[in-house]
Amino acid sequence: MAAVRLTKFEMEIMEALWAKGEASIREIQESLQGRKRPGYTTVQKMVYRLEEKKVLRRVRKVGNFHLFAATLTRKSAQRRWVNDLLAIFGGESRPVMAHLIGAGKLTLEDIEFAEQALKKANLGGKEE
Repeated sequence: MAAVRLTKFEMEIMEALWAKGEASIREIQESLQGRKRPGYTTVQKMVYRLEEKKVLRRVRKVGNFHLFAATLTRKSAQRRWVNDLLAIFGGESRPVMAHLIGAGKLTLEDIEFAEQALKKANLGGKEE
């Protein structure tokens, strides 16, 4: 699948689907958090747009409504967002890392995880 750009609102809808596996438009709408929950028709329109983008699909019809499921994985969507973020910084990860450290968002466990992932990547995915 080609890289698909998702808006923040589209990501919220996808998060609901990733959490539930399958959901109706009503279930998606009711799961959205925030100050003001969007209306049913707003969510419906966004779900249909996501269906056109082929990041979700109708899996079956139950009574008068359809159930939808994600065809795009959370990992793929997150990878796209991270790549877009790094592009803003000219592909450099250091400014992002510096901000995460300064904001207290990066833990020692995160650093250890990154070290292990880097070692694994440098070994071509092979275990030591």
